[in-house]
Amino acid sequence: MQQKTIIRVAVPEDAGLVLQFIRELAEYEHLLETVFITQEILYEWISSHRVEVLLAEYDGEAVGFALYYFTYSTFRGQSGIYIEDLFVRPQFRGLGIGTRFFYELAKIARLRGCFRLDWMVLDWNINSIAFYKKLGGHPVENWTTFRLDGEPLKLLAEK
Repeated sequence: MQQKTIIRVAVPEDAGLVLQFIRELAEYEHLLETVFITQEILYEWISSHRVEVLLAEYDGEAVGFALYYFTYSTFRGQSGIYIEDLFVRPQFRGLGIGTRFFYELAKIARLRGCFRLDWMVLDWNINSIAFYKKLGGHPVENWTTFRLDGEPLKLLAEK
């Protein structure tokens, strides 16, 4: 029997599996203590289409996920896709599954009139950086990601 990869759209009932992948990704990134999301929250977000998820199955086994949502560019007047997370279990890397995720995401972007895909990568993740560059991705020059969270966010909201 030939092994094959299937990329499919997650349904709300896949929330438990998606949560498992999120935890595996967080562990890989040394960020497991920052995961607070629950299966119920994921179910709600997937049901409402505020986020969308693709799942990869290799020879019938779930092996990875890509979670994304739509953004908007005021300069272009068009949507984009922001890939929040993309993860393939380590033992299944190198089989073209990550590439298949990007093929599917690019197709979704084109079908929905999006003009770009955006995502972030940790500076130390040189394997992923090399993979993204091989696909044609590039770092965004002259832009720095900023974040406001925790206590500063709370204090600002109270003003």
